[in-house]
Amino acid sequence: MKYIPSQIVYLLRNTIAKKNIKILSKFILILVALVSAYSIIFHYIMEYEGRQFSWLSGVYWTLVTMTTLGFGDITFTSDVGKTFSVIVLLSGVIFLLVMLPFTFIQFFYAPWLDAQAKARTPRSLPLNTQGHVIITNTDSISLSLADKLIQYNYNYAILVADLQRAIELHDMNYKVVVGEIDEPETYRNLKIQDASLLVVNNNDMLNTNITFTIRSLTKNVPIVATADSDDSVDILQLSGATHVFQFAKMLGNALARCAVGSNVKANIIGKFGDLLIAEAPAMRTQLEGKSLKETRLRGKTGVTVVGMWERGDFKVPLPDSFIHESTVLVLAGSEEQLNKYDEVIGTSYVFDTPVVIIGGGRVGKAIADALNIRGVDYRVIETNKDLIENMEKYIHGSAADLNTLIYAGINEAPSVFITTHDDDINIYLTIYCRKLRPDIQIISRANLDRNISKLHKAGADIVMSYASIAVNTIINILKPEKVLMLTEGLNVFSVPVPNSLIGQNLLETAIRQKTGCSVVAINSNGKITISPDPYVPLNSDDILILIGTTEAEKKLLNEFSLVEQ
Repeated sequence: MKYIPSQIVYLLRNTIAKKNIKILSKFILILVALVSAYSIIFHYIMEYEGRQFSWLSGVYWTLVTMTTLGFGDITFTSDVGKTFSVIVLLSGVIFLLVMLPFTFIQFFYAPWLDAQAKARTPRSLPLNTQGHVIITNTDSISLSLADKLIQYNYNYAILVADLQRAIELHDMNYKVVVGEIDEPETYRNLKIQDASLLVVNNNDMLNTNITFTIRSLTKNVPIVATADSDDSVDILQLSGATHVFQFAKMLGNALARCAVGSNVKANIIGKFGDLLIAEAPAMRTQLEGKSLKETRLRGKTGVTVVGMWERGDFKVPLPDSFIHESTVLVLAGSEEQLNKYDEVIGTSYVFDTPVVIIGGGRVGKAIADALNIRGVDYRVIETNKDLIENMEKYIHGSAADLNTLIYAGINEAPSVFITTHDDDINIYLTIYCRKLRPDIQIISRANLDRNISKLHKAGADIVMSYASIAVNTIINILKPEKVLMLTEGLNVFSVPVPNSLIGQNLLETAIRQKTGCSVVAINSNGKITISPDPYVPLNSDDILILIGTTEAEKKLLNEFSLVEQ
């Protein structure tokens, strides 16, 4: 009911709708004239047959005949009357049973439905809107970003050109605005001058068009654009993009760093001021098979182990935590401390046999390029001949075929990368490769976050999400020096020292035991102390820098009634 007034206004003001109503009105007038003429002719034919009927009876007979009801209470006896009856019947079938429904649906019902749909999806944002994020696509990255913005209480709007798609997203409780994606007026309606960020993540050509359009409206709003090809990076920057990212290449490089045949050094995954966060695989290092206490990592290198990944499950490290071959350590420290870790633990080595890459698309190619720089041999399995670049390194065929996998070296490879853009295929191939080689390292790409846990259960040692790496990058731009999003669901954030903890040292606070978050640094009057002494008391003006999962962060804020900095 709440949409009826807006629908009436639409029908009265919209030019096309008013034209349709005029056409429908003309058709109805023609029908009225036709019924009137038939009623008059009916009256004269009945007089010809020597019978008398009222004018109302003529209208009644005409409508009953035209609608094919045929009650039979009034009939003609002459051939002239019967011929007239057939003419009325046939015209009724054409006008009332065929043309009238079509005309009504085409020129009234369809515009009414359109008005109803448009009333549900706005064309503009409220006048007082400011500090919002505008998203120009509806892919997995866009929806994941919208979910994350909701989590951090950021106002946002998803621009959608297709009305039906906008209605679908609206029904899923996303905030959408309908408009042409390359039209300047659309962005005026989106209050682009007051936006905090514009995310342009379509194809390279359309991204350039949108970016150039926005820069004609405002020079100040930051624009994050995605690029598929290397050539598009410079063009997007010239068109006005503030940040240009190739997320497929970023994902490929991140996956390549995890390969056993590449290195076992600490891979930096985030920076929070002078604090660096890194991941280090334990497979085939001196750490494998030991407890965290036995490694004496902090004493040897100065780094702090703030987390442990076990096949997608993040665990808070304890002194007795055991390090398996599948364990990936999350380290926090300064650049000097991480370099010390590499000297003590992270010795590089290269396998004699190549790693296998399944999929030669953008992510697979980025992995191959990264491995090539590190001097690691590889073989790429690709079904599309157009993507094959080097016949020595590429194998044309399906990874589901055992002979193709054997030819690529699956029986001797230390690692296999599964990089297709279809999660169903990735799960299928993960199960297959794990069955063939129980001891091989499987590194897989996930396109949707909900499939990360499935891939780990299928046998993948390391899984990285295409959507997560993009969303994390964008959020880190939006909230610099406030929150640093790392891998799936792992964040670095800052909070003031709770009043109840002032004067206590870190050991006495038991923050890690109570919340699952680890204090990795303390900001005292602008001076950041990395891996702080656990016995130094906390001051009232200190700011704690912590790392933890999204759930652990919420638990900490609730535990101490804090507000995120």
